[in-house]
Amino acid sequence: MRMFKYVVKRVLLMLLSFFVIITVCFVLVRMLPRNLPTDKNLAAVIEARWEALGYNKPIIVQYGIYLKNIFTAWDFGTSWYISTLTPAWDVIVDRLAPTVLVNLYSLLFSIPIGLLLGILAAVKKNKWQDTFISTATMIFISVPSYVYAFLVQYFFYYKLGWFPAIVSSLADAGGSWLSPKMFYSMILPVLALSFGEIAGLCRYTRAELTETLTSDYMLLARTKGLTRGQATVRHALRNAMVPILPMIISSFISILGGSMIIEQIFSIPGVGKLYIQSIQLLDYDVFMMDTVFYTFIGLLAGIVVDISYGFIDPRIRMGER
Repeated sequence: MRMFKYVVKRVLLMLLSFFVIITVCFVLVRMLPRNLPTDKNLAAVIEARWEALGYNKPIIVQYGIYLKNIFTAWDFGTSWYISTLTPAWDVIVDRLAPTVLVNLYSLLFSIPIGLLLGILAAVKKNKWQDTFISTATMIFISVPSYVYAFLVQYFFYYKLGWFPAIVSSLADAGGSWLSPKMFYSMILPVLALSFGEIAGLCRYTRAELTETLTSDYMLLARTKGLTRGQATVRHALRNAMVPILPMIISSFISILGGSMIIEQIFSIPGVGKLYIQSIQLLDYDVFMMDTVFYTFIGLLAGIVVDISYGFIDPRIRMGER
């Protein structure tokens, strides 16, 4: 019951935070100037649509109309420039697949390597393997993802010619985001996103596992006859995963946020690139739809991370005093 109350409380707080963030973003973006296209016929259609949506009324009235359209018709507005007169919801849904795939491939590549390197560094603490991995981790974690993007493009495309410099279009890939050609073209952005995540996960895993390996219960496990490997896998690693797993969950959110620049560099037609375009072109409703997407995922991830502690370790009960 306490867990249920805690979840309900967190959901209500999430909705409140969500409302505040969306309200602030709506007010700020609507204060920016509006530009009509040079095509007079199209400009007339857009201006009439703006008038119907109350764009010429006070911002508070515009916001009321915006919320009413969402709750009554699931209408998040219309794209005026990126995809003219297309519903903003459809615009972002069309861009979700490449963003999700690139980030999913990156996580699937980063998590096992980061965990293995962290475990190796912890087990070989103060030896040359630990020194080498820790030094490399500090170097890789200090470099932003867009630097890796330029490096992998330079070496793997320009020098070696192994992979394409940009992601293939949907038409070139056979009309499917899951085709082998599309996966092949996504390798460079996946690598660019993975280096920092591998380093961060490796450092965190090493820190947690090193502390766990020196605990009293590990000494007890060894005295009972378990080998160092058995004690590490059965006891140390499981306890160390309590803080590590929430980091893995939050990594997906951080990669989504960081992939905006990566999508721009590799011409990935995803949500991140769409966000930048909506800001550049002052496409208000698409910007708000993107803001709703990122805000909701970020806030929801916080709740999922907190609840996950209880599933990893039954001794932890959220909401208990």
